[in-house]
Amino acid sequence: MQSDYAKLLRAVLTAPLMLAAVSGAAVAGPLEDALAAHDKGDDATALRLIRPLADQGNAEAQYNLAIMYFTGQGVPKDFAEAAKWFRPAADQGDATAQYNLGVLYFSGSGVPQNLGEAAKLYGLAAKQGYANAQYNLAVMYSSGSGVAQDYGEAIKLFRLAAEQGYAPAQYNLGLMFGNGQGVSQDYAEAIKWFRLAAVQGDADAQYSLGRRYYNGEGVAKDYAEAAKWFRLGAEQGHAGAQYALGVMFNLGSNRFLIFRIFLDGQVESGVMRFRPVST
Repeated sequence: MQSDYAKLLRAVLTAPLMLAAVSGAAVAGPLEDALAAHDKGDDATALRLIRPLADQGNAEAQYNLAIMYFTGQGVPKDFAEAAKWFRPAADQGDATAQYNLGVLYFSGSGVPQNLGEAAKLYGLAAKQGYANAQYNLAVMYSSGSGVAQDYGEAIKLFRLAAEQGYAPAQYNLGLMFGNGQGVSQDYAEAIKWFRLAAVQGDADAQYSLGRRYYNGEGVAKDYAEAAKWFRLGAEQGHAGAQYALGVMFNLGSNRFLIFRIFLDGQVESGVMRFRPVST
């Protein structure tokens, strides 16, 4: 069964202004005052307090100034200016800034698109244990975008993010075990990861888990359990789950033969959804 690993996570970058850890009492006051002003809807004051600190090289201020430019809070929305301020924070080792700048390079927002630079920045953040970066870099390795395709490296990175509880990584890890990409095919291991993602509400995982229960792959065949998971995915608008549930309700006594044909003809959406900018 071939999975669609080419579809990438949406590069929609949305984030509220949020202060990172404050490094030192000398700047704690202005940063805290800026956050308080932002919370009151006074972005002009927040900007006035943050910009001097950013100019002085404070990474937290640089990061938050970048967020303001990205979201258009207190300033005109300007992706190039956001990238300009993420860069010095990233160069100082801020993992979230490294990740966010990577997203901008991947999508070509405010900077020329450069998948190699995106992979480099994701790698820096991933080494610090940043799950979003681990996940996005795994996507790039699985699809060969900006890096040489390497399913083994993708598996390693998906697992690191999955073990931190990130549902899309758990889902994609399940797909790779189910398809035998980078690992020996193992339906039981695939079910384990699908289930972890499905209980967190991941619609793709719910659909995939429903398929396994219907076909008896890695679990005992159980139509009621299949319908349960299809329904959960369908309620979130998952088209495959909606169709599968409709088929189950309408096929009657010949449902197994016909539905099995339907399932075998479907391509699971290995949705490599690029994680948005974080705060």
